[in-house]
Parts: sequence; C-alpha cells; structure tokens
Amino acid sequence: MNLSQKLQSYREESLSKKTEEDKTTMLETAENLKRLEIEKNALNEGDKIPEFQLKNAVGKTIKIYDVLSNGPIIINFYRGAWCPYCNLEIAAYQEILPEIKKRGAQLVAISPEVPDITMTLKEKHALEFEILSDTDNAVAKQFGLVFHLEDKLVALYKKMGIDLVKSQENENSELPIPATYVVNTDGVIKLAYLNSDYTKRLEPMDAVAALD
Repeated sequence: MNLSQKLQSYREESLSKKTEEDKTTMLETAENLKRLEIEKNALNEGDKIPEFQLKNAVGKTIKIYDVLSNGPIIINFYRGAWCPYCNLEIAAYQEILPEIKKRGAQLVAISPEVPDITMTLKEKHALEFEILSDTDNAVAKQFGLVFHLEDKLVALYKKMGIDLVKSQENENSELPIPATYVVNTDGVIKLAYLNSDYTKRLEPMDAVAALD
C-alpha cells in the first residue's frame, strides 16, 4: 500500500467515527481553506528558497544553505506531530531515506512545533533525518504556506486533544499547508508539491525521482 492509499484509508476511517457536526466543521473549514488558493502565491518550481536557519530536535541551529552545500535536499513542511496524516507521511519518508541518501541528497522536515515536540516525533519513528522547529511559522511564511485557523476548527481541535498553543508555544492559531520541495544545490526549487488538502501528500518516491 502506497502513501496515498494509506492516507485515504485513514481519512475514511477517521470520518466514519466523527459526529455529523464535527464532520461538517472539518469539511466546511477545509473547503474555505481551499478557496484561499494559497498554492498560487507560495514559492513554486523555479523560485529560489530564502536563506534561513532553524533549531533541530536537540536545539542545534541548522542553516539550510549549509545543508545545500553538501547536495540537493528535500524539504517537507508538515503540520505537527499531532497530525496522523503527517505521521504517515514522515514514516513513509523514513522508509525510503536510503534512496534519498543514495542520490547524495538529504531530507529536512519542518513544523511550527517546539524542539521538545519534534524530538518526540523523531523518537517515535526512529527518524534519521533532521526535524526543524519553525518558531511562529516564520520560514513557512517566507514560503507563502501559512494560514489562520477558523475559530470553530480551533475549538474542534481542542475537543480532540490537539493543543496548538502548547505545541507551538504561541496563540497565533496558524499552520502551514503541507508542502514538499526538492531543491537543487543552488537553492532553486526543482519540484514543488503544495496542497491545502492536508489529507493528500506527494508520494515520497516522486520526490526521489526528481533528484535524478
């Protein structure tokens, strides 16, 4: 089963367990987000990524262009360790990490969560790639990926035990849309996958193929 199939299977199972009210909230807010057309204004293929530095899971500062000096990279923006779709995606990338390394490339994942939370995710999936903390979504905003959550969705998340204030250590109620970028050593984006529908992600091997 590929990643898309796993995501679809989880989505169907998850929605089947939701109340009609909660299901309506999730579907309505998802449709409202889609109408924002964030993908149109975000960094895309042919654009150059900005210079930035972020802390990894152990608090070490990682400069993205230092990483690029060693070869191309795949950058994955995800919503958080609380997101089951993100967990499926992150685990799928760990599985094909040898294919990425074989091509002299590296993988970097970025979320707005604090290092303590990213460390938990790193340990959960025994990740062998960097997970970076994007405080206040500062870098995701430079990529044009960030949106503000509707109050009713924030309330639903709290009901589900998802506390963005705690995981991000701010009260901004903001998230990035999931995005995957394949970036050449000169910082130019070779492949971009952006989708405001968080239940859909790029197949990891498609990112690997872009490295060839």
